[in-house]
Amino acid sequence: MKLFVGLGNPGAEYAFNRHNVGFMAVDAIASEHGFPAWRKRFSGLTAEGKLGREQVLLLKPHTYMNESGRAAGEAARFYKLDPADIIAFHDELDLVPGKVRVKAGGGVAGHNGLRSITAHLGNDYVRVRIGIGHPGSRDLVKNWVLQNFVKSDREWLEPLLGAIAKAAPELADGANDKFQSFVAHAMHTEAETADERPEPAPRKRKDTPSAASEKPAAAEGPFGKLRRWFGAS
Repeated sequence: MKLFVGLGNPGAEYAFNRHNVGFMAVDAIASEHGFPAWRKRFSGLTAEGKLGREQVLLLKPHTYMNESGRAAGEAARFYKLDPADIIAFHDELDLVPGKVRVKAGGGVAGHNGLRSITAHLGNDYVRVRIGIGHPGSRDLVKNWVLQNFVKSDREWLEPLLGAIAKAAPELADGANDKFQSFVAHAMHTEAETADERPEPAPRKRKDTPSAASEKPAAAEGPFGKLRRWFGAS
């Protein structure tokens, strides 16, 4: 059994914050691999299923970020898991947007969610560090992480979450380097493809009465795909 803990804050007002990219990652994994519906357990929401050969419990703590370790600790003790069987997905200020690094053990780098998990479970768990970039000044960090991703972030965020989800079985199997390489390659390919896409042609204005009276299609919004993926969670 492996425990995948996505770090974030519960509630619709936080759902698309940069700080919640850990929640988004485990949501993407659940969606990609057909996990059953989320249910309340271990002071959070959980979904359990198979990733490759491994049974995996996905957990989104509902204890808020600063108490993430309380929920993770409940689950780890119930299943008698070693720290090496626990993988935390979290936002990382010191990585540029779209980059992912996997690290076993180490410091918490000021991240309150990691600090809480370390306090409850020790320091030897695995971290999946998901880059969100840095605002440039320490004074701006709190507002930065608690702001929503903006529309332009969709260009890298959706492919990144998709790559994380597809490569998740490697992570469950302990093949951390393979997971990291798969995600890096997928993002490199996505960037090359984006560079080759032609600029969209300008839309022609239609001034006919029939066109003017047509009702415009509803806008999906900057995170329409994410909402479709994760709306049921």
